[in-house]
Amino acid sequence: MTQASILIVDDDPDLTETMRITLETQNYAVATASNPDQARERLSQARPDLIILDVMMETIQDGFILDRELKSDPEFKDIPILMVTSVKERLGLDFKPEAGDPAWLPVEEFLDKPIKPEVLLETVARLIGAE
Repeated sequence: MTQASILIVDDDPDLTETMRITLETQNYAVATASNPDQARERLSQARPDLIILDVMMETIQDGFILDRELKSDPEFKDIPILMVTSVKERLGLDFKPEAGDPAWLPVEEFLDKPIKPEVLLETVARLIGAE
């Protein structure tokens, strides 16, 4: 079986590193990007099996914009996106744990930061079909 690959797009280097280490313990190949431009560059090099995407990066809407862009691109639309967010904590906005409105926010799942390692691993395994 080939090693599943994951792209983490998040501007928090500590969180990115923690997620990378956690995922690598389960033999996932992990690439990282700290903003949407770096994510696009990584995607031009390799197609991951899953994208973990932060909501707020350089702007409050970077994650939303990149999500809609990827889901409208035939090359990337089938890659599951796990959106991770601290929006609830920082702005008081709450996302349901289910996937978003497929037109406005077409993601497969949301997780609130901070993310427990076991929750991250369980969610990733389910989204890439490794359970």
